[in-house]
Amino acid sequence: MGCVSHVVVMSSIDDTRWDLVRRRESAADFLYGVATMGIYCRPGCPSPRPRRENVRFYADVAAAEAAGLRPCRRCDPRGERAALAREVVRDAGAFIEAEETIPSLERLARRSGYSRFHFLRMFKEHTGLTPRSYAEGVRARRLQAALQGGARVVDAVAEAGFGSESRVYEDTGGLLGMTPGALRRGGAGETIRTAFADCPFGRLLVGATATGVCFLGFAEPDDALMGDLHRRFPRARVIADDAGLAGIVRTVLDFLDEPKVALELPLDLRGTAFQIRVWEALRRIPPGETRSYAQLAAMAGAATAVRAVARSCAVNPVSLAVPCHRAVGADGSLTGYRWGIPRKQALLARERAATARE
Repeated sequence: MGCVSHVVVMSSIDDTRWDLVRRRESAADFLYGVATMGIYCRPGCPSPRPRRENVRFYADVAAAEAAGLRPCRRCDPRGERAALAREVVRDAGAFIEAEETIPSLERLARRSGYSRFHFLRMFKEHTGLTPRSYAEGVRARRLQAALQGGARVVDAVAEAGFGSESRVYEDTGGLLGMTPGALRRGGAGETIRTAFADCPFGRLLVGATATGVCFLGFAEPDDALMGDLHRRFPRARVIADDAGLAGIVRTVLDFLDEPKVALELPLDLRGTAFQIRVWEALRRIPPGETRSYAQLAAMAGAATAVRAVARSCAVNPVSLAVPCHRAVGADGSLTGYRWGIPRKQALLARERAATARE
């Protein structure tokens, strides 16, 4: 009976695996081999589907190769071509970072040893961007760093590799999320009103400009929360205004008590165009639900820029309103969170409980 039971279980597992192969869905826990062709593949391989009777399943590369099979050239189950591509793209990125001007696609492809078409496809698959868009991002970061360091706009523009100030001002939103002057001032000339309150996770701090909430932090001592706000707006005038922000604070506290709908607040989001796309994608995730960083990257229109998405989540200035606690690892694990993994877990549990009561 034990042997029969084992056979039934294995048959069920193989049926599930075959269904994934048939639908070309990715899976990390097995490979499949095609006996008539002598190759083994990843489940999501784009090659024509084999006949079921010719398919065998293997736990890993070693098991498949022990059976005398060779790796498929299309899906690269050993990951050798993928590793080479990552190294080529990493080298190209470093070269772009080191150049004062934007190198041409022809030049980058020639350095890599690949054709223009192949190099472009490889670069986009691994970064989610074209080489030119990547280089524009490098220039934007240089410009941002120089302005935040207090450099004059004209000097920062030149140092970042832009030909003229007019090119920067034509696309300030796309490059910086604000005008160069505003970024350089670090909030100088602006007033940020603040209000503290007690919440289920400790202390809560809300900061708001005339446009909307620009900072929302919690679960740390008052000095730490205020220090975070000052680092983000080092030259702004910060004043306490508990009465003026009472309505916003009450909205946040109500959300924490009963988080069954999105936290809707007037926001003053400041970041790069990519960061804002990620933050807007986060705001589209319903309470109690999660999305992996890869899913968020796709929602933000940059399917392979998973690491950049994770960095954008990490620098989110208005937690809860931009719910980065709903971003999880590929396997659903609760990965890093600015305010601590236990609070991330508690927030999601509260949201799921609230939505279940509807």
